[in-house]
Amino acid sequence: MVEKNEIQARLPQAFKGLAQGRLEKHSGKVRDWYSLGEEQRLLVTTDRLSAFDRVVGVVPWKGQVLNELSAWWNRQSADIVDNHLLSIPDPNVSVVKLASPLPVEVIVRGYITGVTSTALWRRYSEGERKIYGYSFPEGLKKNQRLPEPIITPTTKALPGFHDERLTIAEVVEKGHLQRKIWDRVMEISLALFARGSQIAAEAGLILVDTKYEFGLARDGSLMLIDEIHTPDSSRFWKAESYQDRVEKGLEPELFDKEFVRLRYAEAGYRGDGELPLLPDSVWAETALLYQKAYELLTGGTFKPGSYPVESRLLANLAREGIEL
Repeated sequence: MVEKNEIQARLPQAFKGLAQGRLEKHSGKVRDWYSLGEEQRLLVTTDRLSAFDRVVGVVPWKGQVLNELSAWWNRQSADIVDNHLLSIPDPNVSVVKLASPLPVEVIVRGYITGVTSTALWRRYSEGERKIYGYSFPEGLKKNQRLPEPIITPTTKALPGFHDERLTIAEVVEKGHLQRKIWDRVMEISLALFARGSQIAAEAGLILVDTKYEFGLARDGSLMLIDEIHTPDSSRFWKAESYQDRVEKGLEPELFDKEFVRLRYAEAGYRGDGELPLLPDSVWAETALLYQKAYELLTGGTFKPGSYPVESRLLANLAREGIEL
C-alpha cells in the first residue's frame, strides 16, 4: 500500500480524466469511455469519487483499485454470468465488449444501513415502513442484518439527477424491462451476491450491499457490465468487530466510500445544496481504505501505478496500438 503522507502529496495529481484527444470522450461520474469500433469500448477509470449522485472529490489510486479489483471479481464470477472485460492495457483502463445497457440498476442489500436518499436506513429512520415494496417491522436498528438479501432496483439517473426508486414489480409494470429478462437479472444478481459474500467472509469482511449493472450482448444474452464488488459499488465491513460495534451503537469498521458519505453527514450534508469542504486527510484515508479492501479481498499486494497517470496511460495504450 501507499503511505498516507505520499497519498496526500499526490492529491494535486489525482487522475481526473484525460484531455480531449482524437476520439470523442463520453463521461460518467467516475469513468470515461471511448468507442473502439462497433464491437469494443475503452473504459478509463478515474480517481473521481461520486456520492449523493454527484462527483464530490478525487482520491489518488482509487481508479486503479476499482479497475483492477473489478477485473479480479470478474474472474471469480465468470461461471455465473458472462462479463464485458477483454483486457487491461493499463492499471486505469479496461477494453470491454460493447453491450446495450439495461435501464435499471440492481442493488442487493443484506443489511439496513446508509445515509443517502435511496438507502434503506435513511428511509426507515424518516418513518417509512414500506420501502421498495418491502414491509419492515418496528424496532430495527441501523446496520442490522436482514433476514435474507433483498433486491431494490433503481433507474440509472443522468449526471446531476437522483436515481428513481422502484419496486421489483414496477421494473416490469413501468416498462423498464420484460419479465423474462428481469427474472433472469434477479436470479443472477442473488447468485453474484452469494458468491461475493462467501469470498468476502473468507477475507474477514462482510459484503453488506452492492450494485450490479447489466447489458445485452449482440446475441441478446445478458452480460455483467460496469464494475463488480468494489469499494465504490459495495459496502464492506470488518466481520470480527461488527457485532460488538453495532451493540455499542458504533458504526462498523468499513472499507468503502461510505466513509466519505459519513464524513459529509457529520458535516450536516445529506445530498442537497452546497458541498462542505472536507480536509485532505479524509481523501487520503479513503485511499488507504480502498487499497486495504483490495488486499484483503484478493489476498495480494496492491502495486500502485506511477503518477501522473495520463502520460503513463497514453504510453501503455500506444504500445497496444490504441491512439486516443
